[in-house]
Amino acid sequence: MNTIQLECFITVAEHLNFSRASEILKITQPAVSHQIRSLEEELGVKLFKRTSKNVSLTPEGIQFFPDAELILKTAFSAKERLGRHEDFISFDVGCHNHMELNLLPPVLKKLSEEFPLLRPSIHMVPFPSLLGQVENQQILSAFAIKETQRKSSLSFRELCSAPIACVCSPEHPLARNKVLTQDMLSGNIVVCSPRHIPAPLFSIQGRILSGLLPQQQYFSENIESTLILVKAGLGYTLYPDVFPAREKDLRYIPVKDLPVLSFGIYYRYDNDHPVLKRFLKLCEDSLLSSAAEREAGI
Repeated sequence: MNTIQLECFITVAEHLNFSRASEILKITQPAVSHQIRSLEEELGVKLFKRTSKNVSLTPEGIQFFPDAELILKTAFSAKERLGRHEDFISFDVGCHNHMELNLLPPVLKKLSEEFPLLRPSIHMVPFPSLLGQVENQQILSAFAIKETQRKSSLSFRELCSAPIACVCSPEHPLARNKVLTQDMLSGNIVVCSPRHIPAPLFSIQGRILSGLLPQQQYFSENIESTLILVKAGLGYTLYPDVFPAREKDLRYIPVKDLPVLSFGIYYRYDNDHPVLKRFLKLCEDSLLSSAAEREAGI
């Protein structure tokens, strides 16, 4: 496996077009195809489904994509660091979605002021394999809802308690309420793929769906597209409410008879990275500060 193969794979995966990848990489299309084929042979799996009309990633290709990005980034980072003879500090953080990404700017700002050689890298991996990457030390830490069963190699630092909220547009009939119960939930619901939501929330969605007509049900692949449908007024959704990660133009109404989930950061208990401990503390401080601002009505 070499960097040329990985560059070809990542570029084709991003554009799903061999011709476009050829233009970007400035090599011939047959050369791109050759690199992909050789990579597939080395891995022993097919990475792309190719027809005369389109190109798509296979399940194995989707699974390999974050690994390919990490390997290529590590190779380029090492080459740059050795060339400059500087001791940069790599720091890889995992997120499931763009809402978790919103938590990082104030933390990374302070962290980079304290560690000028810090080179953060953010991995948005909307797959269950994200915590597996923490276990395998591909990334240092990842935001997540606490799971009831995890391998002993991982520790969890709680940042806040996250009540399950009804998320809807300001114009939605449910938006008039300050608090809700399950019995008060009504109208169309937009539900997210179980691969992208905590298990307790998936079971709650299932109970609600069982009592609705098909025309009242909307299904979405990920939380980002779910919120787009909610903003369009097509229905409401349910999601853990982490205050600083909220979408500003939506209403978040707590459903008081649904469970409160624990939101925080997973990391390996035996990880001795020089910045990890400080990162955990800054994340904790940032969430506490946001909670205080919320209580004060700022």
